[in-house]
Amino acid sequence: MTDDLIRQSACEVVDALAAGDLRPHDALDAVQGRVESVDHLINALPTRCFDRARDHADRLMAVPPDERGVLAGLPVPIKDLTAVAGVRTTHGSRLREDFVPEQSDVIVETLEAHGAVVYAKSNTPEFGAGGNTFNDVVGATRNPHDLRLTAGGSSGGAAAAVAIGMAWLAHGSDLAGSLRTPASFCGITSLRPSPGRIANGPSVVPFQVHSQQGPMARDVGDLALLADAMVGESPRAGLGKPPPQESFRRAAASPLPPARVAYSVDLGVTETALEVVEVCDRAMHALESDGTAVVADHPDLSDAEVAFDVPRALMFATLLGAELPQARDVLKPELVWNIERGLALDGDAVRDSIAAQGRIFQLAADFMSDYDLLICPAASVPPFPVEERYVGYRDGLPPSEYYRWLSIAAAVSVTTLPVITIPCGRTETGLPVGIQLIGRPHAELELFSLASHIEQVLGIRPAVVDVTLPD
Repeated sequence: MTDDLIRQSACEVVDALAAGDLRPHDALDAVQGRVESVDHLINALPTRCFDRARDHADRLMAVPPDERGVLAGLPVPIKDLTAVAGVRTTHGSRLREDFVPEQSDVIVETLEAHGAVVYAKSNTPEFGAGGNTFNDVVGATRNPHDLRLTAGGSSGGAAAAVAIGMAWLAHGSDLAGSLRTPASFCGITSLRPSPGRIANGPSVVPFQVHSQQGPMARDVGDLALLADAMVGESPRAGLGKPPPQESFRRAAASPLPPARVAYSVDLGVTETALEVVEVCDRAMHALESDGTAVVADHPDLSDAEVAFDVPRALMFATLLGAELPQARDVLKPELVWNIERGLALDGDAVRDSIAAQGRIFQLAADFMSDYDLLICPAASVPPFPVEERYVGYRDGLPPSEYYRWLSIAAAVSVTTLPVITIPCGRTETGLPVGIQLIGRPHAELELFSLASHIEQVLGIRPAVVDVTLPD
């Protein structure tokens, strides 16, 4: 039963849990068995807390099955940037490798209140910096589709765990594509919500809008299920919105065909690999055949770099600037560069960035009034060798450019528009490629309905990946 269970959808398992046909302990047994059989190859869930999880499952058993919350006792891993009370939370850094928080983050409390059972922490690059999941504490996470390649980052552990069946659903977060890049690389889905839709905290930057928490899953229906369990307000969070009147799961169950979408292979901010463009173009042809008008267009994002780089640098300087003198030799050089840049910023740079952010939001919001969606690749390249720290590293690209290859995601972050990433096909070598479905401001409900229809049109059939060892 264990192998069959991990291959079911999250919605199917939750429905069985809520009906009392399955116990939370049964679901834990299934994921634990899968973790023990494959994670030594992937390294997605290096920190596990099954004893804590079983204690939680015991408490849930005292509650009637249909009163256990949206997730009804489903196991969910938490990204290792996010505090879970009593569980080692390393942030992927030797600075925090022995840190055990006493209190969970708001998002963890929200998930557990909605019936999630936390059983593991998913791997992340150091303090979430970079699109390749590796660190000096537990090592690198590998892509289930090809163990020689990266799973992406910074939610790479979460994406790999979902793809290979060590999780039905997973928590992640996204600053410059940290949900979207690994979703694309691992062939799964993710939601980067609009600011405040999913509350988290406490934080040293409680009112920033660039980094957002979000769900990951194998398909849009399962993604909506976890989104329903994540929404909610908290007095400990700087930004928050009340849950929508309708559930995301219901919205996903009501597919809505888009009438008119904008499509861009690069958003005018980057270069995109030809093999990625070819896969995305085929997906757009399928949409056109279904009756959607696909228009080559995108908003003016020429100011995206200054609007993104400065807040990112300020965030790292605020988080780690005081520790830098003692930690310089511990932190990876890419992170040291980012902290130093934040510490060196002057008032003019900050003012210019704030103004650019305002212009881009307004331009993007106005642009979306003409379209149901803006669609573009989720990553500008396919998965690359896990040993390559970032795209261009082996060719001598300096640390100051380590996240420039993520521009197609970072530019969208600046707009603050909600984004669902779905798989749209594979390259000739069989690697997954994903697209960003970018919605109207604050319109996650509509976005789920649109994404559900497009998923059907593209014929994407989610399945657990079985690892094949490279020759």
